[in-house]
Amino acid sequence: MKRLTLSSLLAISLLAGCSSTEEVVPDIPPSELYQEAQVSLNEGSWNTAIQKLEALDSRYPFGAYSEQVQLDLIYAYYKNDDLALGEATIDRFMRMNPGHPEMDWVLYMRGLTNMAQDRSFIHDMLNMDREDRDPEPVRRAFVDFRRLLDRYPDSDYAADAAKRLVALKNRLADYELATADFYVRREAWVAVINRCQQIQRDFPDTDAAKKSLPLMLKAYEELKLEEPAQRTRELMKLNGVDA
Repeated sequence: MKRLTLSSLLAISLLAGCSSTEEVVPDIPPSELYQEAQVSLNEGSWNTAIQKLEALDSRYPFGAYSEQVQLDLIYAYYKNDDLALGEATIDRFMRMNPGHPEMDWVLYMRGLTNMAQDRSFIHDMLNMDREDRDPEPVRRAFVDFRRLLDRYPDSDYAADAAKRLVALKNRLADYELATADFYVRREAWVAVINRCQQIQRDFPDTDAAKKSLPLMLKAYEELKLEEPAQRTRELMKLNGVDA
């Protein structure tokens, strides 16, 4: 049996996506169409739910179900991994409904959607954990969850958002550490020092902050800067970090 290459798998997945045909949503009363969409949501039939909700959203943009349809679309897009569509729908909803009573949930979903964008198809398929990936979606998610906690500290989603902030902070710190390590391999010692100092300033309570100390020490030693090197050795000793 021939082994499928990565390019073959990608081609198959693209063909599978192109071969699926969207079912035309019948022109039925909005109340009936909305109920059908709810059934699809409850069954986890995300594609079907999205088709019906999108039909409602385009046919009746100012109807009785307008706001709830958009909220349902945000959730369905997220569950279906249509993250760009989900983010666009969230931004539109926030712009059009700034005082909506469920804005804490919308902010929470924006954070989840941005977190999910830190993945990639290739990395998921190959089970790769790449700390050097661009963390821009992580930064956006961090802002979303921070905003949720600042604006709605008593929200039902606040506790989970706080836990996710810790994970996001570690992800950002690990990225900075990977960048510092890259500079070490390039022997760009001033850049190493600057990056390590940034980690210790912005993420002092992370493992990455401790791991950055030996890198910073090496940079100081390579530059023959004994005084800051000695201060770094003392910091390492205080934090239980081996030289």
